[in-house]
Amino acid sequence: MSDDFEILDRRFVRLVNHSARVEQLHTGCRWAEGPAYFAAGRYVVWSDIPNDRMLRYDETDGHVSVFRQPSNFSNGNTTDRQGRLLTCEHGGRRVSRTEHDGSITTIAERWNGKRLNSPNDVVVRSDGSIWFTDPAYGIETDYEGHKAESEIGACHVYRVDPATCEVAAVITDMVRPNGLAFSLDEKQLYVVDTGRTHGPENPAHMRVFDVDAAGKISGGRVFADCTVGLFDGFRLDDEGRIWTSARDGIHCYHPDGTLIGKVRIPEITANCVFGGPKRNILYICATSSLYAVRLMVNGAKLY
Repeated sequence: MSDDFEILDRRFVRLVNHSARVEQLHTGCRWAEGPAYFAAGRYVVWSDIPNDRMLRYDETDGHVSVFRQPSNFSNGNTTDRQGRLLTCEHGGRRVSRTEHDGSITTIAERWNGKRLNSPNDVVVRSDGSIWFTDPAYGIETDYEGHKAESEIGACHVYRVDPATCEVAAVITDMVRPNGLAFSLDEKQLYVVDTGRTHGPENPAHMRVFDVDAAGKISGGRVFADCTVGLFDGFRLDDEGRIWTSARDGIHCYHPDGTLIGKVRIPEITANCVFGGPKRNILYICATSSLYAVRLMVNGAKLY
């Protein structure tokens, strides 16, 4: 088995190829974040937040180019059901959508008339609703955005209604909500709280909430505590396992909450996304670099 993998439970063994290696595809970022995969073009777009730019990796030839600069200090990215790019902007304090013609539409920038803090990560449910987290990291300093006071005075998780575009706060009891993703049946929402960045008494865990057909949230039990550093962004495979970032790499959790294995990365990881024609390549953003590893499992279909 490659030294790039750490087996903690026998259930992890069949998920990785003993001869596979973690590949560094690009380096030179200050803080790489938020990869999104575009199957039609076979490329990955990700954010380099402090450098105020977005980069693009072409998996057909390995070429890396600047996708957008300035980027409004973009952070998390994803795609919607129409293949458009959704972006969390620290600088713009909004969630935006890049249309097929390249124009940019604001999806959410205020709640109850007050400006958002600095949207961090975003996902789309199959009903078209857009869910995002809004910690204050992008307004606490000028390193990843523009220093400013929070108008809301708290950090929430929000839902954008697909019909009315109304922005509603759906989770309001977190310190610093961060990465988020739906279960395969979309009846549960996993959300990371990285409140530990603001004191050892605060959480460094992932919670799971029940979600009904109308998007109403309930529950919120702790699914897992991070064993090394902090969780950040994460994605699910097509059997419901969670592949989440941590300080020493990507941690893989079985749906029962057991940490079953790790993909070791030599830098602090931030986020990951499944890509490739068969969704069996895990692209990983980690501090200064974009990495990739080929797995024996396929990423969940987004829609």
